[in-house]
Amino acid sequence: MIYLDYTANAPVEPEVLNTFCEVERRCLGNANARHSAGRQAHAEMEKAILHAADVLNVEPGGLIFTSGASESNNTAIFGIAHASRHIGRHIITTPLEHASVSACLTSLQERGWEIDVLEVDRQGIIDLEHLKSLLRADTVLVTVCAVDSELGTIQPIDAVKAILTEKPDCRLHVDATQIIGKLPFRLQTADTVSLSGHKIGGINGSGLLWKRNEVGMEPLIHGGTSTTLYRSGSPAVALAASLAKALEIACSNQEQRLNRVHLLNALLRRRLSTMENVTIHSPGNALPHILNLGVKGIRGVDFRDALDAKGICVSVKSACSVENTPSRAVYAVTRNRRQALEAWRVSLSHLTTTEEIEAFISACNEIVGGKVG
Repeated sequence: MIYLDYTANAPVEPEVLNTFCEVERRCLGNANARHSAGRQAHAEMEKAILHAADVLNVEPGGLIFTSGASESNNTAIFGIAHASRHIGRHIITTPLEHASVSACLTSLQERGWEIDVLEVDRQGIIDLEHLKSLLRADTVLVTVCAVDSELGTIQPIDAVKAILTEKPDCRLHVDATQIIGKLPFRLQTADTVSLSGHKIGGINGSGLLWKRNEVGMEPLIHGGTSTTLYRSGSPAVALAASLAKALEIACSNQEQRLNRVHLLNALLRRRLSTMENVTIHSPGNALPHILNLGVKGIRGVDFRDALDAKGICVSVKSACSVENTPSRAVYAVTRNRRQALEAWRVSLSHLTTTEEIEAFISACNEIVGGKVG
């Protein structure tokens, strides 16, 4: 099998799995319990919080361990919206957001919130002037992904935050799932930031939400006292420890891995550029881990399935998206529904080999009977 869907899920790092198993065996108690076993688990949880905070260079009090980026996005968006409803019910977003963001906003819209969508250029970059024009006195939230999962477009988060400095009642939420561990990113640029462990060699079911101390937010999960006011329940200590380890490994090897993926992306683009009927939708300065493309006349789902039959795994849109619908991201940059239906995504890792890239290109040629290339 040739795996080219690392943006959807990355294999767990051996050290991360070892950390999970070691902590899970050693910490028998509930971290909320008041006996010695509970205190031991609580101390391990505090250690994981401090470890993650150190890697991410943030204050530990703002970290909330979750089940993944979807829960983190839901917690931040619903939490800020409900806590700020006395100020206003206007939210601004982009057409490039993950379903865990866009579905939250649809739900809020059905309950009376007003949602505006920013325009993007042909590179997928948001229009900052449009953002300025949409901001109102009752705007309580702007939510923008740092890197979108389909095109790999890198958004100007610093510029967005600079615009919002004149709107003290408006919060900025950033879905940083596709940038953490791959490119440098300063969490303090935003008010809330979400990430997921399984994108960076962590275990599925682990994630984080970071929030500024001054950000008002209602909890999504209600219950008894836990390690944070914003997420009740028994802390998953081993998952937290394993996520901190995954962050440490990904961030400490970030530059080396990024250079490797840049070379792979350049090779893939070079090989694809010699082919007819292939359109590359990802901009040249996109995150190199993601390359969105389409072959004229072949639906993305059909090309994905044909590659799958040859033992090659790629995705059409994000793994959480609805099947057989056009890519919102590709439609936003092309304004072409046919191209949005033909689009699919290759996602790379430092683990990808040049031999896998060449085998992928050969398979593409075979699928279209030699007409592509």
